[in-house]
Amino acid sequence: MSILEERDFKRISYGRNENQFGDLRLPAAGDGPFPVAIVIHGGFWRAGFSLDHMNPFAESLTAQGIATWSIEYRRVGQEGGGWPGTFQDVSEAADFVRTLSENYPLDLNRVVTIGHSAGGHLALWAAARHRLPQDSILSRLENPLSIKGVISLSGVSDLALMCEVHYLREIIIKANDNPTRDLMGGNNKDCPSRFAECSPIELLPIGVPLEIIHGSLDINVPVGISEKFAKAAEYAGDDVALKVLPNSEHFKLINPDSEEWAVVLESILSLINKD
Repeated sequence: MSILEERDFKRISYGRNENQFGDLRLPAAGDGPFPVAIVIHGGFWRAGFSLDHMNPFAESLTAQGIATWSIEYRRVGQEGGGWPGTFQDVSEAADFVRTLSENYPLDLNRVVTIGHSAGGHLALWAAARHRLPQDSILSRLENPLSIKGVISLSGVSDLALMCEVHYLREIIIKANDNPTRDLMGGNNKDCPSRFAECSPIELLPIGVPLEIIHGSLDINVPVGISEKFAKAAEYAGDDVALKVLPNSEHFKLINPDSEEWAVVLESILSLINKD
């Protein structure tokens, strides 16, 4: 485990690849143990986006007394990125919180996953891993870390539907550009078992409280994806809350200086402190 300390966070490797690391931030006040937010960045799973754009988000949560483990992972365009490596990395990074707790005051009974966009997809998937078939290449031999709840911010909760949206956009712009297909190595007709094991809507019920927040003006991930997922999750028996924010686009949900931040923060604190 290599550690790089930079100002207010510790960069810690959870694997050997250069992209298998996370930034751990601990609240300045108190001795802990602190609740933990596993923060997962978006960017349609592509190499061009990193965890750095989530720094203000993570710092704002830490200021509220929450330890944050903002994770990086192999992405499409990098060796080992896409299926299955991206999913294996998220799984490893989430379970690594147990290792972190050996040296840092973390409360393993209050761990939530929080993700934005593609990170919202991975945050939901990380909490649903226990639903994977035992013979899945993505299934862990050990028990996956117990997740108390999930906050999905404009998350891609239905991979097949997102793949179809990208396909329709390809037709309109006459270009080969489908991030979901690139992630999965094909569409849901080409590799249905992959979509069944990697799409949150296919893994319901997840069995933990779900906070689904989406802006009505989102042009990157249509709000209908979250609306469909929330209905399916409720029907499956999950405790799910859908909050559609009017006049909000894709990136406002992760901006601590936006009006939307109050809703996002209240949802996070409520989930972490939920009995």
